[in-house]
Amino acid sequence: MIATEHTDLFNARILTVSEDKIQGFVREPFREIARLSGIEEPVVLERIKAMMQAGTIRRVRQTLLATNLAEGALVAWKIPAGKIDAAFDYMFRQDPFSGHVVIRSTDAETRGSEYRLWTTVKVPQGFGLERHTDLLSKEVGAEKVKIMPAKGIFTLGVGHVRRKSTEPGTRSDAPATMIRTEIVQLNEIEWQVLTALKREFTLDEISANPWAKRANEAGVSLETFFSVVEGLQRRKIIGRFSTFLEHVKPSAGGVRVTRFNGLFHWAVAVGMEEQAGSEVGRHEILTHCYWREAGPDFGWVNIMAVAHGTEKQRLLDHKAAIDKHLASCRIPVLYTNVFWGGRSEIKPSEISPVAYREWLVRNSSV
Repeated sequence: MIATEHTDLFNARILTVSEDKIQGFVREPFREIARLSGIEEPVVLERIKAMMQAGTIRRVRQTLLATNLAEGALVAWKIPAGKIDAAFDYMFRQDPFSGHVVIRSTDAETRGSEYRLWTTVKVPQGFGLERHTDLLSKEVGAEKVKIMPAKGIFTLGVGHVRRKSTEPGTRSDAPATMIRTEIVQLNEIEWQVLTALKREFTLDEISANPWAKRANEAGVSLETFFSVVEGLQRRKIIGRFSTFLEHVKPSAGGVRVTRFNGLFHWAVAVGMEEQAGSEVGRHEILTHCYWREAGPDFGWVNIMAVAHGTEKQRLLDHKAAIDKHLASCRIPVLYTNVFWGGRSEIKPSEISPVAYREWLVRNSSV
């Protein structure tokens, strides 16, 4: 029987690479995973398929830097207690433009703690983020909504397996580089190729030549497919090729990848956001780090980061190490907080303008 838990030695070697080490677009992604993990490609293919079938891996896909393709934001929703679960279900099941959907809480009543539902939202070009959140707000009965677009990105990845052994304070040799978000316009062929590229892999597509079927789907030759995608990569639209672990629910064998996730908040002085984000974002434990303006409801927080782990205190130790590092860099923290993740679901946000028009037709009563 093929081992399917992420803790298996061979699987851990594969996942350490496949979660977030294949940056950009690669013509033979599974061969590259094999090369970097030191495991033969047929074994890599066999193990990834087995982990998908067992639910250890929830999806395999080519990611995009969607902040450059669609208007996006982290959105916090203040919703009456009796409506939170229904609002969660609607965002996850009925809105293809909501990605991460999380119910969060704080350890005490703090600034912004009344905002329990948090989502990421991306709205295709030409339709408007505020308009979309207004539609959702009316549907779920939100009392207040806070939209927080990313002004800069410092860290964006997963890598839960390789981060398990990360010690508090571990960071890269240099500060993280901030990526600015800029909307890019695509032509019809580029959208066709991109739409085929970003679709999640089915089991039968886990193969040595995974892109031939996608080229056919886009209606172009394989070489044209490669040429278009590599052109999009030069325009900073392509993210990474990744296997995504089921890190919210236990596996079929009852094993969890993580148990806790913390959304860390820091408020720093105006003008120090890029420096602060670069110093926070260099810490290895973080899967996400952004410059977002949260406003007075959240104590004027402007740097946010996410970390996952199996022990709550361990995550607090990581945050304490980041706080200490900011102090050593002479970056005053004016306010800080942690929002803990509870019930959560994750799906890729749809970014196609065609898909949005179809959604509007289906939801004309919203």
